[in-house]
Amino acid sequence: MNRRTVVKAAGAAALLPWLSDEGLFAFAQIQKASAAPALKTLSAGEFATLETLAEAILPADDRSPGAREARVAEYVDLLLSEAEDDVRSSWRAGLAALDALSQQRFGAGFARLDAANAETILGELAKNEKEPKTPLEIFFKATKNATIRGYYTSEIGIHKELRYLGNRFTPVFIGCHTEDGKDCPHCGQKAVL
Repeated sequence: MNRRTVVKAAGAAALLPWLSDEGLFAFAQIQKASAAPALKTLSAGEFATLETLAEAILPADDRSPGAREARVAEYVDLLLSEAEDDVRSSWRAGLAALDALSQQRFGAGFARLDAANAETILGELAKNEKEPKTPLEIFFKATKNATIRGYYTSEIGIHKELRYLGNRFTPVFIGCHTEDGKDCPHCGQKAVL
């Protein structure tokens, strides 16, 4: 793949649209089913790279599960299934470029890197995040945006991370109580000692 193709593809990757109502319904069903991914657009290898990248962007922590458990890569696969051909091609080119960089630097595709090597690559890709300069930096920024959107569209992102309780009448707003060196029982915020 030549540089011109990658640059054109990276620009298209940044234009990933929102998921349709049908796509959102399909994503909700995917989360409930807990079945193996039924990919619509990506190959198994591309999916593995994307899933690893999404988990590196939003990893599991002590508060909530990460992008992998929220099935963010399947969200992106659904988005790509609804996108134009040039957008799909651009994402494939971005995933291939990420794997090529990983192979060149560490002798393995991105999905097979250990955490330290993956973090090294992510650090390089994120260094110009406000104004990405390379096609791979543009792709990383688009993937990060799609990961965040997918995560906070998921059941895990909404209910476990944000702790959204639904549309309920709240007679009093409690707010965050991290006073007097105690953690907040409402939002999970840790007290700063």
